Amino acid sequence: MPANNAIATAAILGCAGPVLTDEERRFFAATNPLGFILFARNIQSPDQVRALVADLRASVGRADAPVLIDQEGGRVQRLRPPHWRAAPTGMAFANLADQAEAARLARLNFRLIGAELADLGIDIDCAPVLDVPVAGAHDVIGDRAYGTDPARIIALGRAVCDGLLDEGVLPVIKHIPGHGRALVDSHLDLPVVTASMAELEATDFAPFKALADQPWAMTAHVVYTAIDESAPATLSAKVIGEIIRGIIGFQGVLISDDLSMKALGGSFGERTIRALDAGCDLVLHCNGDMDEMAEIAQQLPPMTETARERVALAARRKRQPQPFDRAAAAAEIESALT
Repeated sequence: MPANNAIATAAILGCAGPVLTDEERRFFAATNPLGFILFARNIQSPDQVRALVADLRASVGRADAPVLIDQEGGRVQRLRPPHWRAAPTGMAFANLADQAEAARLARLNFRLIGAELADLGIDIDCAPVLDVPVAGAHDVIGDRAYGTDPARIIALGRAVCDGLLDEGVLPVIKHIPGHGRALVDSHLDLPVVTASMAELEATDFAPFKALADQPWAMTAHVVYTAIDESAPATLSAKVIGEIIRGIIGFQGVLISDDLSMKALGGSFGERTIRALDAGCDLVLHCNGDMDEMAEIAQQLPPMTETARERVALAARRKRQPQPFDRAAAAAEIESALT
């Protein structure tokens, strides 16, 4: 397909299976989303994933269309054995006594993950989780976190970002401005956090503020009553403008968490409009449901000039990968964590 010179629309979308259907090709060509996200249902083998990634990019006529995946390690990894390595949880690194060694190994771990993704043509990883879990919170974050101490999360989160960038893959810090206090799973319900602004600034916001220089971030579908009682962060101009872009200082690409999660109400068209109006650069829809995506597409505008500039600046953050011994690195990590 020839290059697509039209401005991409403000969305990252999923597809239903391991190969594109003709309907999906036509839909993506007409909708022209900025990029795509892969899930386990899209994954069979390395060659199949490479072909799917190429087909997704061809559907919009852009060889540089971003392709995202959630490859954190532990519970959340879409690439799994036998074709890919089983990566450790974030908490496994937080539990190491030597913090400097933990950061070195976390960076090495995400060099391995980044190398696997780059081999497939996937160029953005939705990691690291920078949320700070508190006692009694729902375990939707749990061992995905890099501990419960903001300082340790900052050090390990920085190492994770550097490991991905070392391999030419962009990290996505999540779930800004913090999901660690949620008492319910935002995939199923709307979390409401009643902590004071002072508590949020001292704890929840701290890792995001320290890593506000990262290229991409993903919002939290969480209501913070101290900031905006009426809407979760994803849909709140106040949270995005005053907290994420203001106090935290994040100026990179801001993508919503998945619009199909049950924390959000209203139609998919309404969710799309509200998220973009609130200040998200892009909306994310993950499950590949064509009816839901069609509703979103009806309300999708072209990306704003500011969003396009942010995406372009982010892409320039990729580093040129340097060779390293992957087998030795994997063995070293496994030995340190067992």
